[in-house]
Amino acid sequence: MKRQPPARTRALAVLLVCLLTGCAANAPAPPPTAAPVVPEQAPPAYDGLTIYSALPDDEIPVYLNAFRRDTGIEVTYERLSAGEMIARVQREQDAPRVSVLLGGPAESYAQADAEGLLEPYQSPALSYVPERYLDKNRVWNPIYIGVICFACNEDWFLAHGEPLPDSWDALLAPALRGQIAMASPETSGTSYTVLAALTRQRGERDALRYLRALSDSIPAYTRSGIAPAEQVRRGERAVAVVFSHDGRRAALDGYPIALRYPADGVPYEVGACALVRGGPAKERENAMRLIDWMTSERGQECYLEAKSSRLPANTNARAADGLPEPDTLPLIECDPAWAGTNRTGLTQAFRQQTDARKLP
Repeated sequence: MKRQPPARTRALAVLLVCLLTGCAANAPAPPPTAAPVVPEQAPPAYDGLTIYSALPDDEIPVYLNAFRRDTGIEVTYERLSAGEMIARVQREQDAPRVSVLLGGPAESYAQADAEGLLEPYQSPALSYVPERYLDKNRVWNPIYIGVICFACNEDWFLAHGEPLPDSWDALLAPALRGQIAMASPETSGTSYTVLAALTRQRGERDALRYLRALSDSIPAYTRSGIAPAEQVRRGERAVAVVFSHDGRRAALDGYPIALRYPADGVPYEVGACALVRGGPAKERENAMRLIDWMTSERGQECYLEAKSSRLPANTNARAADGLPEPDTLPLIECDPAWAGTNRTGLTQAFRQQTDARKLP
């Protein structure tokens, strides 16, 4: 234990501090630091946490390692597509194995909430998120915004002399038959975002009719929404229907990928995270701390470190250069609660009209 100095010494020290403070009263304030401030927190009583995540495999470690450095909490995760993540929690609802769901579109979380699978929790950092992206039921927490794009292999288009598609109808061009990569909306949150948005925009009958026509240009649907971008990156397909952060990642890695946003309507997602109802009790405090961290300026600026082109939901967090502002795009208004409620019916209708041999 450190010994306290004598009383007279302490008094002189206080007087000296007061004099110095008075002399510096009119001094200019130091410039603010660019790095986000991470408040100090007490070490956790238990240092473990288990989660399911729909974020890409190459991004998850960046966030969880930074979270561990900041908090001392070690996170164990399993990567699943958004649809698989919700299906897993449905199967485990009587004995949940994880405490947090991380990433994937809000409509997946709205569906899980409607089924009683989530526990309401709202991070204090949501005061820095625009109201349009918040959960009206105050259950899940927004952590990023993602917009759908067409990720195009420029080498293929140059070789074939075809224009890059700039609308949904342009994907139906005969030259693109067999050249479209897309995930199944049954298993992928990315593609369910497309199905739900086109249904909201066109009505269910016309949306399904369009997707049936588009299916003729899709050799096989992938299980994950990230996989189509990988196919285009490798030159296996000409166009991937993906979120822009997945398509732009390939471009940043040096691949000949150009992004186009459909002029006739851009679906978008609010990426979310939430507590699993009935998750391991010893992890509860750590689970809330992860959600607080992911909704914070500090957590969302880790998108830059991960080379992710996600748009932070927290307006204080810096975004990657060159990203389009959502308000500049013809967004198809999203209603996560409606999309969650109608997910089962819409995906079943999609399956009924789709060649089963193409489905994962």
